[in-house]
Amino acid sequence: MKKTWLLGFGFFSISITWALYNAFVPLFLDTYVHKASLIGFLMTINSYFAVFFQPWIGNLSDKTNTRFGRRMPYLMFGMPLAALFMVLVPFHTSLITLILFMVLMDFAMSIYRSPTIALMPDITPDHQRTKANGIINFMGGIGGILAFGVGSKLYGTNPAFPFLAAAAITLLSLLILVRSIKEKRDVISPVPVEKRPKIKWRGELDRTTVLLLAAIFFWFVSYQGVETLFTLYGKHHMGLSEKDSAFSLTFFSLFFVLFAIPSGWLGNRYGKRKIIMMGVIGLFLTFAAVPLAKGLLLLRILLAIGGICWALININSYPFVVSIGSESSIGTRTGLYYLISSLAAIVSPPLLGWIIDQFGYGSLFIYASASMLLAFVFILLVKHDGKSAAIAKEHAQASV
Repeated sequence: MKKTWLLGFGFFSISITWALYNAFVPLFLDTYVHKASLIGFLMTINSYFAVFFQPWIGNLSDKTNTRFGRRMPYLMFGMPLAALFMVLVPFHTSLITLILFMVLMDFAMSIYRSPTIALMPDITPDHQRTKANGIINFMGGIGGILAFGVGSKLYGTNPAFPFLAAAAITLLSLLILVRSIKEKRDVISPVPVEKRPKIKWRGELDRTTVLLLAAIFFWFVSYQGVETLFTLYGKHHMGLSEKDSAFSLTFFSLFFVLFAIPSGWLGNRYGKRKIIMMGVIGLFLTFAAVPLAKGLLLLRILLAIGGICWALININSYPFVVSIGSESSIGTRTGLYYLISSLAAIVSPPLLGWIIDQFGYGSLFIYASASMLLAFVFILLVKHDGKSAAIAKEHAQASV
């Protein structure tokens, strides 16, 4: 577990960077672009890299063999590069330079995101992965809290300050990871490169995996739409200041953090599918209720409940995808997971932006709750309970 907490700094840096990106870059774009659909489209640039680049990187890292390990070289190259470009984003001088810096930052982030995620199952036994995912997402959630809470205060002082802080945190996190995680020592039952079977993408797409990936797609369609355009929803629909709108998301992140580790324990104990379904139903009801919230207090209470439900879903989904496959396909399945979530991120903001252009910002949470309902339909069709073989055996022995 010590290694898992240390690995959490990688997730911490990724989460704080994307949270700041999604909270404040739309406000930069709003200066130049006045259509929500176009802002939504421009916010999907990072997702195109995730779709076309991250799965390949994940698969490539499965076959990489260096003295630093399989995953670490990608972190050592990508994280400093990302830190450099995220510093440049708030210093744009026009729409062209803003988009250029966004593209460069997105490219650098895509180099190390899948390998960072794949490190968790690499160094964690199968029956501990859901708990470990809770821990690292706890760390990631703290990053989200800092991004929306402290970041909104820094943004009010100077829009560049949150990005400078995120760059420094990224470099510090890399230093911690390099010093504490030694793949040659820490990987559980490493498979020699020459003995690793060749992973075929098509072979990984059995019925259970396809249905699970479909559910993942729709709950990320819902979540990505809300995360990307919420600050504009608060500003234009509820009349909040930019700072208050961004700070409201702190409540979502805070309660996600508080329930990250318990969600991992629940998924490990009762099965990932059952806990995910509880989260999907809860988030559907929460998003459906948000349009009824007229005051800031009620909005933040609903966002807090939403954070709890999102923890139940998000903490258990990635270990669920990995648990269905083999140990040798972890990087590939990590790539598939991020391929689907990134496709959702590509589709959702522009589609939601177009809907908002037609019907106003009040349609945001109607769209989000409808997408969550579709996710429920697909997870309902998944028959695998999401329990690891080790846990299932343990429970079977206990019942004898």
